[in-house]
Amino acid sequence: MNHIPLVRTSRREFLRTTARIAAVTAAASSSLPFVHAAGSDLIQVALIGCGGRGTGAADNALSTVRQGPIKLVAMAEVFDEKLKRSVEGLSRKFPDQFDVPPDRRFTGWDGYKKAMDCLKPGDVAIFATPPAFRWVHLTYAIEKGLNVFMEKPVTVDGPTTRRMFELADAADKKNLKVGVGLMVRHCRGRQELWKRIREGEIGDIVLMRGYRTGGQAANTGPKPANMSEFRFQVQRFHSFLWSGGGLFSDYNIHQVDELSWMKDAWPVSAHGTGGRHFRGNSVDQNFDSYSVEYTYPDGTKMFFIGRHMNGCHEEFASYVHGTKGAAIVSTAAHTPGRVRTFKGHNLTRANMLWAFPQPEPSPYQLEWDDLIAAIRGNQPYNEIKRGAIASLVTSMGRMAAHTGQIIQYEDMLNSDHEYAPGLDQLGEDSPAPLQAGPDGKYPVPTPGQTKGREF
Repeated sequence: MNHIPLVRTSRREFLRTTARIAAVTAAASSSLPFVHAAGSDLIQVALIGCGGRGTGAADNALSTVRQGPIKLVAMAEVFDEKLKRSVEGLSRKFPDQFDVPPDRRFTGWDGYKKAMDCLKPGDVAIFATPPAFRWVHLTYAIEKGLNVFMEKPVTVDGPTTRRMFELADAADKKNLKVGVGLMVRHCRGRQELWKRIREGEIGDIVLMRGYRTGGQAANTGPKPANMSEFRFQVQRFHSFLWSGGGLFSDYNIHQVDELSWMKDAWPVSAHGTGGRHFRGNSVDQNFDSYSVEYTYPDGTKMFFIGRHMNGCHEEFASYVHGTKGAAIVSTAAHTPGRVRTFKGHNLTRANMLWAFPQPEPSPYQLEWDDLIAAIRGNQPYNEIKRGAIASLVTSMGRMAAHTGQIIQYEDMLNSDHEYAPGLDQLGEDSPAPLQAGPDGKYPVPTPGQTKGREF
């Protein structure tokens, strides 16, 4: 198929963007920190990205009201129906904390700026748009002196990961608090499990396993005739590598992150495989199945299996195996985790050593409780770098499967292939970073044939 290739970032483009971030960093170093007085000041919130996850994040934010007054005052979304549904749901549930009149409900590609312009320094912006836009939105938030909560993943490639590292430093210099939606890290049960593993309850870790398998997901049919290429790829971001990292990055980052947390290390390489089997008329870039072997600095392996095919065994779980026993990190979803430890490797009730008491609080709420407490108490709180590394490591496994090569951490981080260069300059009428071929289909990974990039 004669596809139009995705362009690489030119050196000039990369330097232009880097210079902008450097300017933000320099401005941050000369600015006074923004602080909310503990438990007294009103915190205003702007929601950028009003889909299900963004609406859920706003719900969690407003539910921290017991710590002090907090209101939603602005919303931005490029798809009108998503904005309408979010307004209806949040205004009904939080009538006293929903203060978003029509003139503070923004659509269009510059809506994120207009929403953040409604805030004062020290307020909070929520980013729940496709991850390709994270660095763009975070750059503006730091310029405005805003605290941030942003959904995972936060990057999909090496250049934007390096950019996130720089922005993390800029946020620190301005004393801004930034949370990343890897909420499992805030789960009290998993925190206790991490401590028990550190104390040797299951011995030294020798193997880890993660599974995210279910029915068909994230495939999409041809673009509607009345929709632009750019808008289509943003709306279906799970289906395209530039906008969302595809299914692999968005769905699987939690298993990769939580197991790396239990290991207390990040993998240094990934070896993967996968394939497209039942895509039908789908034009997306995903595989139906993925299998990735991650290797940690001491040689320990973590095996991840991802599959989305109807009629197959379904599992959503993570396990750690040690020299004396084993642990369950996730049971069937993100929450409740129902974490447990066992003697030996037969994970039966008879062998169980410990289990976190039930019912357990939701980590989706706990991550917001922790962020708002840090803002009100002026405590250090910056999850950008950790979130960027988790995103990069997930992309490393994705690229290993898509290229058929062993991908090293340093090679992924230092790659010059930026999937959506100049994204801060794109708008409604811009050409999409990825173009379809004459047959209406997009380039897909071809392991072993395309080795230095994913397509």
